[in-house]
Amino acid sequence: MKREADRSGIRSVVARRGRRAVWLLAILCVGAAVCAHAQTAWKPEKPVEIIIGTSAGGPQDRTGRLVQRVLQERKLVEQPLAVVNKPGGGGAVGLAYLSQHAGDGHYMQIVAQPLLSNHIAGRSKLHYTEFTPLAILGVEYVCIVVRPDSPLKDAKELIERLRKDPGAVSVAIGTALGNATHSSVAHALKVAGVDIKKMRSVVFNSGSESMAAVLGGHVDAAAGSVSTVLPQVRAGKLRVLAVGAPKRWVGEFASAPTWKELGLDSAVDLWRGLAGPKGMSAAQIAFWDGALSRVVKDEEWRKDLDNNLMDNVYKNSAETARHWKTEYDEVRAILAELGLAK
Repeated sequence: MKREADRSGIRSVVARRGRRAVWLLAILCVGAAVCAHAQTAWKPEKPVEIIIGTSAGGPQDRTGRLVQRVLQERKLVEQPLAVVNKPGGGGAVGLAYLSQHAGDGHYMQIVAQPLLSNHIAGRSKLHYTEFTPLAILGVEYVCIVVRPDSPLKDAKELIERLRKDPGAVSVAIGTALGNATHSSVAHALKVAGVDIKKMRSVVFNSGSESMAAVLGGHVDAAAGSVSTVLPQVRAGKLRVLAVGAPKRWVGEFASAPTWKELGLDSAVDLWRGLAGPKGMSAAQIAFWDGALSRVVKDEEWRKDLDNNLMDNVYKNSAETARHWKTEYDEVRAILAELGLAK
């Protein structure tokens, strides 16, 4: 009996020691995980630059300043944030500057489709894969506008005139041939049977300059984002012929048909997003995924997008990478039709 009790006691001691070993191992694992997280977590340690590849006052500049304001006011970033305008080359000047800061998560640029089209058209040697996708932050659409006294009554008449003579109507385009504004309208007119290579597209340095050109009667029509034309439409100085949106808008655009309503299978997104330099770490990307996902849920952000008739579409870094890959091929196809692909 004594030996049996001794053996039972030994087993009890071993069991207790085994449990202690398991608890100790668990504590060590948790501690190691915490230490690993502390080593890999990242947040800005110096001022952050938000680069704008256009001049001040345009849609990309407005988006960048809104991102800056929400990040600062909601204290999502503890370091100062500065908006830096580097216009030129349809965003190429800003991207060249961004590419000089490889692996540095303190630099990012507001980007749009020119990130893809500049390389396709040969305006930039920088391929989109040479940057880190951070986010798509919103989507708007392109419309075509004329003065209220224009002889073009509606989009159907515009299409008929261009089918007969693609150079019959001059159309103002902001910043560069082949950009999203140009390719959006060109895509719709190609579907309508217009020889888009022969269209008379007139390029201006900004969307606001292209609006001034149509207001002054220097061109027959202008293509522009909804937010670019909105002030003049609200003032009654421009009339919308068609919108490249998937469904009809409300308010000032309620009377304007979509290309799809006109029987044309065309609705091209005009997205705005953020790119970082090549070589950003997973920890840096994770930080910006977290911060930007909170920006797009902010009430001020939502209100601004609503006021400018933008859809509050958000894609994180991984989703943005997939979007860029798909759209690059689509943009190459339309630019080849325009004779602009190099």
